[in-house]
Amino acid sequence: MSDIEIAQQAHMQPIIGLAKERYCIDAEHLDPYGHYKAKLSLEYVNSLADKPDGKLILVTAISPTPAGEGKTTTTVGLGDAMNRIGKKTMMCLREPSLGPCFGVKGGAAGGGYSQVVPMEDINLHFTGDFHAIGVAHNLLSALIDNHINHGNELDIDPRRIQWKRVVDMNDRALRNIVVGMGGPANGYLREDGYDIVVASEVMAILCLATSRADLKERLGRIVIGYKSDKVTPVYARDLNAHGAMAALLKDAIKPNLVQTLENNIAIIHGGPFANIAHGCNTVTATKTALKLADYVVTEAGFGADLGAEKFIDIKCRMAGLKPSAVVLVATVRALKFHGGVVKEELNLENLAALEKGFENLERHLHNINHHYGLPCVVCINHFTFDTDAEIALLKQKCEALGAKCVVSKHWAKGGAGAEELAQEVVNIAADREPEFNYVYDENLSLWEKIETIATKLYGAASVTANAKVKGQLAAWEADYGKFPICMAKTQMSFSTNPNAKGAPSGHTVEIRDVRLANGAGFIVAIAGDMMTMPGLPKVPAAERIDIDNNGKITGLF
Repeated sequence: MSDIEIAQQAHMQPIIGLAKERYCIDAEHLDPYGHYKAKLSLEYVNSLADKPDGKLILVTAISPTPAGEGKTTTTVGLGDAMNRIGKKTMMCLREPSLGPCFGVKGGAAGGGYSQVVPMEDINLHFTGDFHAIGVAHNLLSALIDNHINHGNELDIDPRRIQWKRVVDMNDRALRNIVVGMGGPANGYLREDGYDIVVASEVMAILCLATSRADLKERLGRIVIGYKSDKVTPVYARDLNAHGAMAALLKDAIKPNLVQTLENNIAIIHGGPFANIAHGCNTVTATKTALKLADYVVTEAGFGADLGAEKFIDIKCRMAGLKPSAVVLVATVRALKFHGGVVKEELNLENLAALEKGFENLERHLHNINHHYGLPCVVCINHFTFDTDAEIALLKQKCEALGAKCVVSKHWAKGGAGAEELAQEVVNIAADREPEFNYVYDENLSLWEKIETIATKLYGAASVTANAKVKGQLAAWEADYGKFPICMAKTQMSFSTNPNAKGAPSGHTVEIRDVRLANGAGFIVAIAGDMMTMPGLPKVPAAERIDIDNNGKITGLF
């Protein structure tokens, strides 16, 4: 069966009863969205403050390929398996974006028998969080143009407005647009553009905010542009926008509770991409889960060079989180792809390509162990076409590096197929004090932080940028020098060339642009040709999605 067919046959339990049964959460603390989704009140979240924290487990992956790695599937399967072996475990995931759902990647609710449900709801509109984020963002956009149209009392320079508009869809035609056409009644004529919602600073702010007050304060700190003197920033609070923006996010800030196919609770909240944003679910969700469970399994987007690095250097740094262990997900198919095998031949045994592609896993493992300072289990997410010889080779090569390698069959068997992985995670995390390293010191200059990420993690020989980019970073140093860096880079490679597979070294990373996310509290560095508004492929997934007269959706995956 397809993922959606499996999900549609799930025996879901009403979320109100399940939350009471598993975590003693009374119905009064939940806002139900139908029978199987609910938001948890912030008042209840705050009431957990004095409870001890559980252990935090991070699931990350090798560099993504068209062959698939299954990071979300592994997160769900591992969480189910840990509950099966008697460890009270909760999962924390990001909300899927409609862009990739209708584009190339598909949904993000897991797969096979390791899924969160209701799958269609989670992958489509869910509880409306993304809608609220997009509207809050675009309200600020409208207020900027409205202010200029009505006299521009703040002396905003229309040529230096930094705030674009957003939509939660891959639409390349909106990357660069002109607004205000049609005469003075329609506003001031200027260039503008759209980003995808998951790249919005409002998304990052929601994911990093710790309270309603913190949310509103961060929204007020957003720098929307500069005055005509070219140096004085204009903030969202100058437009009196932050209160109304926070009001639009009054429900979006509450964590969402759903369940797995095995009726274990998962929190799905926030959804920034890791290739163009910081790639982690909300701090509120993670901290709440840590108070409710003994173990929390969470994921960071794309490969360990992007999502895991941002999880460590942005989320953990800002929120004071301390992971206990890491699971690095790989597949035989993906490693063969990194070894040069074309997609159509990935199901054929090829030990030479597997050995060559292993260098990608090896570098990610080295980064996790040595630069992040975290113990790591390698999870081979099993595919039916994997041969005994391929599995044996992978285990041998991992063991030669001192890493435990576990073959996990959670896609086919659910939690039962991941019990060995769960036990290995518990063995590592149970008695270990959570210690780890940041990749860079916050006192380094902004440019030095970018260089450190590129040379340490990506294997780059150098980093380049034009004078404008370097000048902008230097100008920000006095006020924002302690900010972490959020690298916007292709997820497909350690380099900025998505076609460079394996573990390229000695390359140059070009920083094309830098953006200040003052409300979120980091600097975005855009590397190579990375776009903050993706496009659809030649044959988008949307063409396969349909609904029948009974309301049954097909084609989601």
